[in-house]
Amino acid sequence: MTTPLELSGWRHVYSGKVRDLYAPDAPTSTAMGGGPERMLVVASDRVSAFDHVLSPGIPDKGVLLTTLSLWWFDRLAGGDGGRGIPNHLVASHVLTLGADGEANTADDVLSLIPDAVTGRSMVVKSLDMQPIECVVRGYLTGSGWAEYRESGTVCGIALAPGLHNGDRLPEPIYTPAFKAPMGAHDENITYERSVELVGAERAAELRDLSLEIYARAARTAEEHGLILADTKFEFGIDGDGVLTLADEVLTSDSSRYWDAAAWASGTTPEERMASFDKQIVRDWLAANWDKQGTPPELPADVVERTADRYRELLGRLTSA
Repeated sequence: MTTPLELSGWRHVYSGKVRDLYAPDAPTSTAMGGGPERMLVVASDRVSAFDHVLSPGIPDKGVLLTTLSLWWFDRLAGGDGGRGIPNHLVASHVLTLGADGEANTADDVLSLIPDAVTGRSMVVKSLDMQPIECVVRGYLTGSGWAEYRESGTVCGIALAPGLHNGDRLPEPIYTPAFKAPMGAHDENITYERSVELVGAERAAELRDLSLEIYARAARTAEEHGLILADTKFEFGIDGDGVLTLADEVLTSDSSRYWDAAAWASGTTPEERMASFDKQIVRDWLAANWDKQGTPPELPADVVERTADRYRELLGRLTSA
């Protein structure tokens, strides 16, 4: 994995597959648990699939995904007419899109972000992160389709017989996962297991809020000729005990987006599921790697086509 950047005013504390986390060099205040009040989340151009970081990265991926996350955080805070969903951005970290489509944020926040990571960073509040990854599926695809073919279920939830790859589910389903330690696989769990992990009240809050956000985002996607097939959310608890949306949200990395017209007219899974995410990478890797040892390098055309789909998704969603 690439060595994290050294950033003036910040010290590196953690790296995931595609994001790096920094704390202030000299925090002026602390959050609950004694940690810093603010953190810097930096989105890299790294791309992962099948629990491996691949090479090379996707050009401008960090900027594209950060811009899309900021756009969704703004809408979910009430910009779409719904109730405001609390998120992890510091209060002045407000997104505006300039005439050139570039993301702009308030000057006081921008001053905290080093030039080297401008455009692909978020200044966020420290949270007590929940150990559950909140997955919502509105369509049958991916690992859900593989399980359904074997057992007629998705994450243990029984579905009607006769469904096909890419079919819309009668109702979106909530399928939580337990967030594994770095280097291990996340584990799909039952809702009952999520209750054991975080308690009945918190588990219900995570489920209900995830389903609400998915429904709102799916309506927005539909208005732009897109289908939000599935997505995953992460939440934390702030210093006031409020459940708070965190990490990235509704991006090409955390979600499957399809072209609605292609889905309606397609006759094969490939035609139906014209993806605006890293499915191009997944498909190439599945066809060219046995999942043993180090993954092969991605060809230039796979990298270029993936970057183009990321850009197109951002353009389609944020257009008037």
